Order: sequence, then C-alpha cells, then structure tokens
Amino acid sequence: MPYHRRNTRLPPSHYRGPRTYFVTICCDRRRPHLHSPGFAQRVSGLLHEGASNHFFLLHAFCIMPDHLHLLAEGTQPLSNLREFIRLFKQHTAFEFRKSFPARLWEKSYYDYVLRPSDSLESVACYIWWNPVRKRLCSLPQDFPFTGSQTMDWMKHSAWPSDWTAPWKGSPLLL
Repeated sequence: MPYHRRNTRLPPSHYRGPRTYFVTICCDRRRPHLHSPGFAQRVSGLLHEGASNHFFLLHAFCIMPDHLHLLAEGTQPLSNLREFIRLFKQHTAFEFRKSFPARLWEKSYYDYVLRPSDSLESVACYIWWNPVRKRLCSLPQDFPFTGSQTMDWMKHSAWPSDWTAPWKGSPLLL
C-alpha cells in the first residue's frame, strides 16, 4: 500500500510576492549536522546567497545544531518562498554530501505566513533567543550563527519574546 504524505502547504500563490514568512527547517532525524562552525558558516553563506537570488530579505536567522529558523520577507512579485527553500536545501545538501554520506534535511519544513497583527520584532526575537532557550549560550549575542540583514539585532534582542511558532502551542516562559 503506497504511503501518501499529507500536503501541509497553502496554495502556491501564498508563497509568492511581498509577504513575510517564519520558516523552520530541521535536520534529518534532528541530528546535529549543523554543529560544525565551518559548515554552519557555509550554510549561512548559502542562506544569504539564496535570499538575494530569490528577492528576499532576512529579518532574522539562527542556525542551530539540528535546525534553522529564518524570518524572510519577499521584496518583489517574483519572490517565491517555496523555490527559495527548495534550492537552499538542495545546495546545502550537496555541500553536506561532499563530506558525509547522510541526508542533511527532513523532507519538508515548517512555515508560517505572518499576519498584519504579528510583530516582526517579536518573531525575530523568538528566533534570536532560540540558542538561549536551548542553553547553548547565555545571551543571543553570544551565539555566532544568528543575525539579521535589516535590523540592529543586538539592540532588538535585548528581551525575549513571548511569541511562539504556531505549531508549538503555548509560549515557553523564561
């Protein structure tokens, strides 16, 4: 009997144009494939390159050992989140396979289209505070693989956010 994956995506039109998205991409089986500083730096470079090529700004990003978060905003009618993420995953997986005979990413990813009522800064702070919540550092500024192309993120990340990813349920209180 064939296995049919449930399609969790919205219609394709929701992923095009000037919209803002919160995205989480997990490593295959949540293995810490991104723990190496050299590879995490390469993933960061490919993330920035892909965002530029697909007309996205990275308001916030954080490359954790076993997943990554990004807050990206399409800047043109040609911006296409699905294509951006597809090619980013493909390019990073290709780089990973040069050194490791394993899968880098899970097949899918989590996405959330921000609503007008969502605060960009709150979502960004949620991303920047992720290494603190996971006890990888004491302050967001101490984690090397996080940042923003558009915000003074060290200033904006002074306080943790009570925002949480919609698929996680209630916020984690710090």
